[in-house]
Amino acid sequence: MTDKTAASHQRNLVAIRDLKKTYRTEDGEKVALHDVNLDIAKCDIYGIIGLSGAGKSTLVRCINGLEQYDGGSVIVDGREIAVLPKHDLRTVRRSIGMIFQSFNLMPSRTVAGNVELALLDSGLDKNRRKSRVKELLKLVDLSEKADNYPNELSGGQKQRVAIARALANNPSVLLSDEATSALDPNTTKSILKLLKHLHDTLGLTIVIITHQMSVIKQICNRVAVIDRGTIVEEGRVFDIFANPKAPLTQAFVATTSNLGKINDLLEDGSDLVNLHSGQVLLRMKYISKEVSEALVSHISRSFDIDVNIIFGDIDIIDDAPLGGLVAILDGPADRIETAIGYLKSRNIGIEVLTQ
Repeated sequence: MTDKTAASHQRNLVAIRDLKKTYRTEDGEKVALHDVNLDIAKCDIYGIIGLSGAGKSTLVRCINGLEQYDGGSVIVDGREIAVLPKHDLRTVRRSIGMIFQSFNLMPSRTVAGNVELALLDSGLDKNRRKSRVKELLKLVDLSEKADNYPNELSGGQKQRVAIARALANNPSVLLSDEATSALDPNTTKSILKLLKHLHDTLGLTIVIITHQMSVIKQICNRVAVIDRGTIVEEGRVFDIFANPKAPLTQAFVATTSNLGKINDLLEDGSDLVNLHSGQVLLRMKYISKEVSEALVSHISRSFDIDVNIIFGDIDIIDDAPLGGLVAILDGPADRIETAIGYLKSRNIGIEVLTQ
């Protein structure tokens, strides 16, 4: 390992280089991961998104040492997973919490009993274990459910138990493998809010595996898009949403916005988009975080044109507006052209749809 590579690994809690994983099946070899490279910094909330079978779960299992890989390296907190002796690997795994879609709770044990399971080989005596369980249940707002059994809980409550159990040994990394996929939207929102709170208060690094771009949008600061075992795009969440490059990323981003419905309106010949002489229909998108002006009212006043907003979809990601508007500009052609030029100069993406 070069000095430069070692320094890079020290800056990142998880560093993955040229990772390869192939499964041997009756039908031959199946490549699950191919030349995967990722850097996950301490305190990141890092999203990994892909379709079913893209290799997401295999990647997670390589990170926590449950899956052996065929090539490359996975370094967690400065230690290469593949070469660790069993005792050291168990130590690393205790520093990596994990939650799943299916909760994986023991139905015969109470909520407190399920959380305590993770502490049985911790070296704590019974009283200290009970004290730690009480602390963990308070952390996930389930203190009053300590003596309940899993079948008495809602899906969201079960996931909170699983989160408490995953935090039992004070992990530095929490892996979430499709942990909200079985939950309704409101419950998903509450679980993501809890994870963000834990991240902020405990200094956790969280890796979220999902096929839902809405989950990435709500909680992550960085995201990698995986397609057929290969990372096709990676970066800050705001940048990826503002300017997705890979076709799969563009498809994922489209699921979180209604700006694409303008294409249906145009195709159907809707009266909403029937233009009169001198009008221009355009789609405006925020592509930079450095936008804070009231741009619509500004161009209307400054260039003496009318701006009719058809619809919009604007969200806040990383404390900046993201999304856009579909609008009709009405006025002299030279003024509209100048207004469009001004918007582009203010880091607004402009797509003229019809005129």
